[in-house]
This record gives sequence, C-alpha cells and structure tokens, in this order.
Amino acid sequence: MLILSRKLNESLIVGENIEIKVIKIEDGKVKLGISAPKDINIYRKELYDIIVKENMKASTADIEYDKLSSLFNINKK
Repeated sequence: MLILSRKLNESLIVGENIEIKVIKIEDGKVKLGISAPKDINIYRKELYDIIVKENMKASTADIEYDKLSSLFNINKK
C-alpha cells in the first residue's frame, strides 16, 4: 500500500486521468474531490464490498438454478 501525505488543496494523480484533491479537513474528517472520466466507476469501499458480495450471491443463485433445472429438465425463459 502506498501511503502519501497531502495538505489542504493538494492533489495526487492516479494513472494519467484521475486526480484526487483534498478539499476540506475538519473534525477528523477529510473531504476529497475526485476528477475522473465518466466511464470510471467510483465507489466508497464499504459500498463496493456490498456490491461484490451481492454479485457473488447472484452468480451463485444462477449456478444453483442451473443445477436444479438440469435435474428437473426445466428450461430458462
């Protein structure tokens, strides 16, 4: 993990087209501004973890459905 220190209004660049800037520091919280192309998804880590977990559950459900449907000769609609 790379660890960097930044002060208010300082930035860092990720790749060639993502900028992360410190906008505000107050009461132990840091507000960041992120400039990135629209085709790049940006999520808070806790939400990303939920998305990954739900996607895994959904893909497992499809596998289970496929197993059951083959046992009972059920065709997907």
